[in-house]
Amino acid sequence: MGTRARIGAIMAAGGVLVLPGCSQPAATTAAGEDRPPTSTRPSVTATPSPTRTPRPKLKPGAKGEDVKALQRRLKELGYAPGPVDGRYGMTTQMAVWAFQKVNRIKVSGTVGREMWQALDRPAAPRPVAKKREPDRVDVDLRRQYLVVYKGGRPVLISHISSGSGELFCSRDVPGAAPRCRYAVTSTGDFRTGRRASGWETSPLGRLYNPIYFNGGIAFHGALSVPRYPASHGCVRLPMNVAEVFPRLVGTGVPVHLRRPG
Repeated sequence: MGTRARIGAIMAAGGVLVLPGCSQPAATTAAGEDRPPTSTRPSVTATPSPTRTPRPKLKPGAKGEDVKALQRRLKELGYAPGPVDGRYGMTTQMAVWAFQKVNRIKVSGTVGREMWQALDRPAAPRPVAKKREPDRVDVDLRRQYLVVYKGGRPVLISHISSGSGELFCSRDVPGAAPRCRYAVTSTGDFRTGRRASGWETSPLGRLYNPIYFNGGIAFHGALSVPRYPASHGCVRLPMNVAEVFPRLVGTGVPVHLRRPG
């Protein structure tokens, strides 16, 4: 039988013609509906994306790798947390305070979810004055932190403690009658002036690496820099900040002190 005759006989009998190079059509059910061919390939189950491990809540006294991660990030952002040693001590706590103030987070020293998220997307400190010299020091007296700018960029952000506002009396000169006044850190625009290295003794106490900017008012390191204003009028700095502050701030640098809303 010729080729055409064989093809005709197959089609007339309702058969299926398979030509070389073509796929076999799907089988049909008794009702004439398509039935997909049985697959021999194994089914593929989608693998869920890994869930990020929640970062733990950290408080003063904590230790470990999470504290190191916190310290490294604060250091990257210019908050001077001290050594990256995995120990959440007072120096790191004061850096956390400064970060919380700049980012408008409740100041507590506790590093929770809100602060971890802010560390990923930190806010920039807001300039306190209309004058924005490339090299300057901005002091926010309301929130108690300062920012050192170099070349228009913040290079150091620190917690501070300024004048308490309380009345106090002291002898400015030995043998003189006591003089009484309020412990106020005045707002205004000033420039850095005289400085001293190491500890300097004043009528009101000892100042570490002081840099004066308004008469007898200075930036200086102190052993106590609480969360609240506590000085006689100077701007107290954490000791580790006072170590680097003189290298970043020269003489004649503008200083702006404000109480922004």
